[in-house]
Amino acid sequence: MPSESKPRRKRATQVGEVVSRSGAKTVVVEVTRRVQHPLYKRYVNRRGKFHAHDERNECRIGDRVRIVETRPLSKMKRWRFVETLYRRAVEVLEEAAAAQPQASE
Repeated sequence: MPSESKPRRKRATQVGEVVSRSGAKTVVVEVTRRVQHPLYKRYVNRRGKFHAHDERNECRIGDRVRIVETRPLSKMKRWRFVETLYRRAVEVLEEAAAAQPQASE
């Protein structure tokens, strides 16, 4: 009997900002979404924090990242880091300054 597997469903993705690096290979990503209030019809921000797995420890606080849903990796981690959409500007400038050779006096 050939093993027939069901096709995988499309995994949910979220885009958010890294707010914490809690331990080795783990980041906390805050995702903000705008929803309309059911009674007052005004748009309000709703935030959710997701613990995500960062295999190469490349995320930094303030980065805008994309995460994807995955199997449970630990008690809190159900998401996996996919890519950095853009880095926080202050850190980019610091990295560029560190990469330039220092002028000797």
